[in-house]
Amino acid sequence: MARVGYARVSSRDQNLDSQIDMLTATGCEKIFEDKISGVKESRPEWDRLLEFLRPGDTIVVAELSRMTRSLMHLLSLVKKFERQGIEIVSLREHIDSSTATGRAFLSILGAINQMERELKSERAAAGRASAKARGRTGGRPRTDLSKLENARVLYENSGASSANVCTTFGISRRTFFNYLAECRKGKEIPVSPHQSV
Repeated sequence: MARVGYARVSSRDQNLDSQIDMLTATGCEKIFEDKISGVKESRPEWDRLLEFLRPGDTIVVAELSRMTRSLMHLLSLVKKFERQGIEIVSLREHIDSSTATGRAFLSILGAINQMERELKSERAAAGRASAKARGRTGGRPRTDLSKLENARVLYENSGASSANVCTTFGISRRTFFNYLAECRKGKEIPVSPHQSV
């Protein structure tokens, strides 16, 4: 029943020290380290970690984005590890899948992902109809309001940081905080997803 750490940065000139310090401080007996983009299908040390893990072990990461490429990837890993009897701990998000709170957070993510899949075709059809009604004016698309609302619900009810919520849903922090401000004023308006912080 080992605590096994995983640390990753996207390029070789980035430093893993802060992640390794966090993992060591939480009692990780072994730490696997990758310097490679998270979008890569194969990450050498991640693959070694998966071979190393045994039922009862806990995988510890500094934050979920070090471990996963996307929300879909995260959910598939959660299911895989659950079947294998392996727990997940993410230090920055304060997620521990062995606790009721941690399982609830992951369940919320799963429910949101399922809803997004089910509504995808409806949103696409509505977007096409709206664009057709207004004429094609070009420019960048607006952020889907349901995505912003799902992000707001997760942010206000899970204790996750704004940075991690925004990463999960693929929206900028400025867009997200603009939306929160409009909600507090009693308005909900779509905003550009390409505004940067």
